[in-house]
Amino acid sequence: MSVVSNQQAEIKPHIFEKISIMKTTMDKMMAFHKAPEALPTLTPPPIFVQLHRDERTSLTGGELEFTLWFGPIPIRWVARHEEGPTETSFVDYQVSGPMAHWRHEHIFEEVDGGIKLIDRIAIAHKPGLTGLLTRLVFDGMPLHIFFFYRHLRTRLAVK
Repeated sequence: MSVVSNQQAEIKPHIFEKISIMKTTMDKMMAFHKAPEALPTLTPPPIFVQLHRDERTSLTGGELEFTLWFGPIPIRWVARHEEGPTETSFVDYQVSGPMAHWRHEHIFEEVDGGIKLIDRIAIAHKPGLTGLLTRLVFDGMPLHIFFFYRHLRTRLAVK
């Protein structure tokens, strides 16, 4: 369970969700997400991921520390992985980084024709200039494009 500060508890995140049906199996979907190259594969250009520390023991346990490079601008992030809302899901949430709140559920459901991939993110921004910048990069249209890319790359990887 994640620990939330009093300041974070007052923040009201909003929800972004992207859903796709992939013609694949649960084994392929899980294997792709467990692979060390999943994060760089799912990160759209021109963003570059620099991994500093990967202490994940599984999709549902451990931490990851990385920098997202937007050209010459680095954004450092620490994410913790934990169990998701279903048996075939996991959650990563920001321990430290640019957002006031970031909780990303990766949910995989077996459906007719394959696997339903649900990415559900609860997002809240910090006040001030940092919040303005994260709204421009991690919300709205950029977030839609980011997850369109992620679902496209996932579809190609698991077919």
